[in-house]
Amino acid sequence: MFPIWIDLIIGGIAVSAVMAARAAYVEKKVEKEWIEEHGQTYIKRMIEEKQKRLAYREEE
Repeated sequence: MFPIWIDLIIGGIAVSAVMAARAAYVEKKVEKEWIEEHGQTYIKRMIEEKQKRLAYREEE
């Protein structure tokens, strides 16, 4: 068998890999939510601008 310190290093590398994967997953999820939120804001502004233009055309 390997000395105990080698087992600890391998365990640390494994834990590190798992934590990095979890962090990447959470970051991707947060980024997706942020993009969706700002996308909805953009769409809302587009609809409001379209309504303003249609209202202006009807006044003429």
